[in-house]
Amino acid sequence: MTAKAEPTPVRELPSGADVRLVVCDMDGTLLGADGKISLRTWEAIRAMRDAGIAFAPASGRQYSTLAGIFADIHAGLTVIAENGTVVMRDGQPLAISPLPAGVVPAAVEVARSFGSYTGRDGAGVVVCTPTMAYVERGDPDFLREVRHYYHALEVVPDLLEIGEGEAIKVAVFTFDDAETVLAPPLRSAGLPDIAEVVVSGKHWVDLMPPGVDKGVALERLQNRLGITPAETMAFGDYLNDLEMLDRAEMSFAMANAHPAVIDRARYVAPANDVDGVAQILEFLVGPHIGYTGPLERGARG
Repeated sequence: MTAKAEPTPVRELPSGADVRLVVCDMDGTLLGADGKISLRTWEAIRAMRDAGIAFAPASGRQYSTLAGIFADIHAGLTVIAENGTVVMRDGQPLAISPLPAGVVPAAVEVARSFGSYTGRDGAGVVVCTPTMAYVERGDPDFLREVRHYYHALEVVPDLLEIGEGEAIKVAVFTFDDAETVLAPPLRSAGLPDIAEVVVSGKHWVDLMPPGVDKGVALERLQNRLGITPAETMAFGDYLNDLEMLDRAEMSFAMANAHPAVIDRARYVAPANDVDGVAQILEFLVGPHIGYTGPLERGARG
């Protein structure tokens, strides 16, 4: 569901904020409608990093996918991957959270109960480890969706044969609306007793270790870096971003965000397809780092 919300006018935002860490969701937030990071956004990120402000993408995507996207600025980069179950800095793990036993077979059973694995039917399971993702469904439509988020991917004959020891997340996909079609059977299967059931996108539900989410990952990162919520800025658009926004006093929902996210965040940023994150960074962080990006050159409304 897409919310209709007007962004908070920049003149109503506090200028010169003491920001030391910017944490940003990817899809629907940092990425534009074309699924890419705009040149304007890249310029703002590089300017921040040059000024010593830490930047951390926070996504349901796997670490290797995010590392590839940010390869040009990878040195020293902190990444919150797999919705918080993997936190990496400069290529080294800061926190890895394993799934309890029983989550993988329960999720596979629910997905298989949906029936056909052909075309746009049924549901599909992605078993995620820190370095690799595994699927048993191999039809082109499903794999096209999965490879968008999981570049390190292997198709196996049977997910129940790969073992559970390294699993840190299970992502379940449907071409239908995940919040109404997929989440209820996963919850009724008893999964909330052993895992967090999180609607992470229009077509995705993630099964997470209990007590682990993007907010917990952000708290761990803040403690590690000695950064407070008051020094943290966070951007998000969907339900899996809620706890992350709670850990940042400068919390922004995108104008295109889920209504619950808009209700929870302190501010609303312009939509992702008009470089909303970059617009806010240029206004709030720009004066602090002497940045003279597009907003400073007269695009301020």
